[in-house]
Amino acid sequence: MIDLKEKIWDILLERILEKKCTPFLGAGACAGALPLGGELANDLADAQGYPFADRSDLLRVAQFIAVKSDPRRAKSMVVDRLKKAGPPKFTNPPDFAALDNPHGLLASLKLPAYLTTNYDDFMFRALRAAEQDPRREVCRWHSGLRRISSVFETEPTYRPNPANPLVFHLHGHEKEPDSLVLTEDDYLKFLINFSRDPALLPSPVRDAISASTLLFLGYRLADWNFRVLFQMLRPDPDYISIAVLLPPGPNEPSAEEAQQYLDDYYGAMNLKMFWGTAQEFSSELRRRWAEFQARTPQ
Repeated sequence: MIDLKEKIWDILLERILEKKCTPFLGAGACAGALPLGGELANDLADAQGYPFADRSDLLRVAQFIAVKSDPRRAKSMVVDRLKKAGPPKFTNPPDFAALDNPHGLLASLKLPAYLTTNYDDFMFRALRAAEQDPRREVCRWHSGLRRISSVFETEPTYRPNPANPLVFHLHGHEKEPDSLVLTEDDYLKFLINFSRDPALLPSPVRDAISASTLLFLGYRLADWNFRVLFQMLRPDPDYISIAVLLPPGPNEPSAEEAQQYLDDYYGAMNLKMFWGTAQEFSSELRRRWAEFQARTPQ
């Protein structure tokens, strides 16, 4: 694990206090509770006779299933496997409010908005367990999703706030399988539609991105998701962004080499890295937040 500098921790804690921090959750936030993309891909590849070598690439395996049978088939299979995984195993028995898991800790911070590329309901349920009244919103990234009501239409005066936070699913939600961004074609269509219509992000979500510190939690250096998201969202460089990246794998550069690469790649975008798991970061943030609250007048 490679930690953040003290100055960056101080800025992050101040942003949390000011409610100017927006978490962005990736698959690694659910590690230990749900199968990750590579596990899902291998499972689907076995079930559908995937003939190629890249069996851990969920996008390609899902694309194969969509072409072989039906575009909705892969999405239904992924949703079924997520349901079979059962409730999260962060604690035993499952406790969404527990501060030992990333979702419980993030809910305890009482922030206005939470963004995610995950399909699961963990963040929403953690907020409810923390006695908040969250709203769920799914990105309506293709025309078939316009039938899904937006909370900003059903509640015109609603604005995300700590008591009534928003959980925004950028890549879909398991209760709406058609909303999942899963296959290669899905990702291409998502990016094309997003570039044509920035309003796919409701204005309160755009505000949460542009005027706060983004906290990317549960991604890997090699994640296409993470690179595309950061470039697509283009956070304000006046606000630091923090990426909690899983340690490099055996086929990736070392943490030091990766740090230099990301410094070059992201240039002046003010992205800072914490190398470790979502659970490791959450444990450190929990400790520092408790100490910060103890010494900060409320």
